[in-house]
Amino acid sequence: MRLSRRGLLRAGLAGTAATALGGLATGCGVPTGSTGRNMVLWYWSGGLSPKVVQDAKARYDSAVNLQAIQIGGYYRSKLMTTMTGRAHIPDIAGLKGEDMASYLPNSDQFVDLRTLGAEKLKDRYLPWKWDQGIAPDGSMVGFPIDCGPVAHYYQPAVFEKAGLAYEPADVSRELATWDQFFAAGEQLKKRLPGTFILTDALSVFGISVNQTTKRFVDKDRHFIGDQEHVRTAWDRSVEATRRGLVSKIINGTADNTSATERGLLPSQLNASWAAGDIKLNVPKTKGKWRVAACPGGPSNIGGSFLAITKACREPEKAFEMITWMLDASNQAQGFVDSVLFPSTPASYAMKKLREPDAFFGDQVTMDVFGPAAQNIPVAFNSPYDVALSTPINDELRNFSVLGKDPDKAWRDAMSKCRRIADHLGVSY
Repeated sequence: MRLSRRGLLRAGLAGTAATALGGLATGCGVPTGSTGRNMVLWYWSGGLSPKVVQDAKARYDSAVNLQAIQIGGYYRSKLMTTMTGRAHIPDIAGLKGEDMASYLPNSDQFVDLRTLGAEKLKDRYLPWKWDQGIAPDGSMVGFPIDCGPVAHYYQPAVFEKAGLAYEPADVSRELATWDQFFAAGEQLKKRLPGTFILTDALSVFGISVNQTTKRFVDKDRHFIGDQEHVRTAWDRSVEATRRGLVSKIINGTADNTSATERGLLPSQLNASWAAGDIKLNVPKTKGKWRVAACPGGPSNIGGSFLAITKACREPEKAFEMITWMLDASNQAQGFVDSVLFPSTPASYAMKKLREPDAFFGDQVTMDVFGPAAQNIPVAFNSPYDVALSTPINDELRNFSVLGKDPDKAWRDAMSKCRRIADHLGVSY
């Protein structure tokens, strides 16, 4: 079983974000993590373009010895351990997007990138992505790497056989709303029994929430996961399951691979980086896929940042390296190498991102992902969102996989959320 990038994201979400960095000492000098001319960079596999990292080593070799280290396992926990222990802290640290809100309250552990001239570069990056790296005190902790605009991956031959729209522009237009998407799913299973338009119900929930301007906790530390935007996403997921639109085949299994290759799972909603998972997991389907807009509007999953820790001896040089590695040209290279979707709109028109993709039938997928990335709804991300969304996701899984009554599942989710909110000091 291959662990997809979605699986890695979910593994990262398993921890409670509210406790992240909570035990760090403040107001103390932090010993450097590097010695002499060394500059230590921590990131994870697939977090940066290998070519860009190598080019950075060569470019800055006369000034520093860049030691780029890929950290395996639970990245956030390992970074927290080094920072709590105030030893062997990297100069530059990758910060995963799903963890970002948990780092921001501890902005004093990082260099404020505004003091190094970051504001001069702001207009080169997606505004919503830039703002996610800003702490409540106004300091800038994270410099944007990538983002994850969501799209509809589908197999046109299967859609055509079911009497559905099958050209990308037509699918984007005729399956533009969730109601249209669900209706297409019903037609698909009616015309081609055993075929499903969705691979899991939880994706509908997460994507739907991310299409709104709210999450689970607001700026005033008030729980809002019981409000209409979350309940609508929940009900949508329940409806998809009840209408028989969701496959019961477990993602990442041999059965899932076989069903996808046979055209029984010809559709999935996922982020831009999932293109790499599809290519890796079902290479035999090359040329059989296309990409259309996500039903219900733009949504985002994932995307990360680089930060400079207070342990860094040469923050100016570190900032120079970061901004070079993450300029428009190098972000375009990151998409080619590692499917890291650029947070720099100037990248979208570059030739290397306008090349037809043979795996997707020679489609220029940037025509779908680019507009989506530029129109992601802006929402406040709280450090408590992960902790207070987890019970909702767990109970939704209890319904979709185990058959629990959805109304009872919702009540149980809200009860768990209230207990967690009390523990975290979040009002409701």
